[in-house]
Amino acid sequence: MKILLLSVRPDEHAAIEKWGDRHPDVDLTTAEWELHSDTVDQVAGYDGLVIQQRSQIEPDVYPRLHELGIKQITTRTAGYDVIDLQAAADNDIVISNVPAYSPRSVAELALTHTLRLIRKQELVDQRVREQDFRWTGLQGSEIHSLTIGIIGAGRIGGTSARLFHALNAKVIAYDIKPNHELDDVLTFLPFEEVLQQADVICLHVDLNETSKGLIDAKALELMKPTAYLVNECRGPVVDTTALLAALKEKRLAGAALDTMVGEETFFNFDLRGQELPNQDLIALREYNNVIITPHVGFYTNIAVQNMVDISLDDTLAIITGETSEHTVG
Repeated sequence: MKILLLSVRPDEHAAIEKWGDRHPDVDLTTAEWELHSDTVDQVAGYDGLVIQQRSQIEPDVYPRLHELGIKQITTRTAGYDVIDLQAAADNDIVISNVPAYSPRSVAELALTHTLRLIRKQELVDQRVREQDFRWTGLQGSEIHSLTIGIIGAGRIGGTSARLFHALNAKVIAYDIKPNHELDDVLTFLPFEEVLQQADVICLHVDLNETSKGLIDAKALELMKPTAYLVNECRGPVVDTTALLAALKEKRLAGAALDTMVGEETFFNFDLRGQELPNQDLIALREYNNVIITPHVGFYTNIAVQNMVDISLDDTLAIITGETSEHTVG
């Protein structure tokens, strides 16, 4: 049994080796390249395929995979928008993902970002670097005095809600399918009411046609001018042009972004001394009330091991004729 893992980072090798030690009958091969038209032929001879990539798989890849006998693609991420589910189905390819590698990892970053925003930590850090130690403009807020609005109260959003509740913040949430097992820590409200009432909006939705541009100019207008926006899900959920306008016009107190539109051209790259390839990134970096992190919400020891283990377990199950609870499409 031969499984090929693509786009493998150095930090994943230890986790892959641990899984391999538990499955000595499986031959694991790792590669750094992505699955595209010019690389698909290198998949020949493998039984299973595990990916983790940023850019879209081209339409001609799917029939070629079918010709090569590939029956599945597993992405070791929660998002799977780089895959055309219909094209995969048309070519008898089963798709699976890792929907919950560690909800805690992303939720903890949402909490970290919120605490840094409400204590104006970006401005503090900037001033200290410049040897300016004045208190002017640095008065913060205590989290227990705030209302936290969760948009998307699923695995990650629900975990965030519990963390904020544990710090005695009031938590309200919107979800198209409210999970009332969370009623002990939050109150579900309509989308517009959450935007209007919250001091901090934390985004934890999946990326799909209904969530693209969810936080647009209209949504931002509903938010308090003293409120903060925290995006830990996917870049296209936020209309960046509208966000920049709200920041410029001081209709928003600040934002924390762990994900952005176009991030595949700059996140996880060393661009020191180079011109940045994205104008929105350039503009956002000018604000000392904006935090930008390079999509590291998932990036913890536990999450990396889970992403490897779950994706390989599912790949092995599918190619041996068993089922996976993580298939999509």
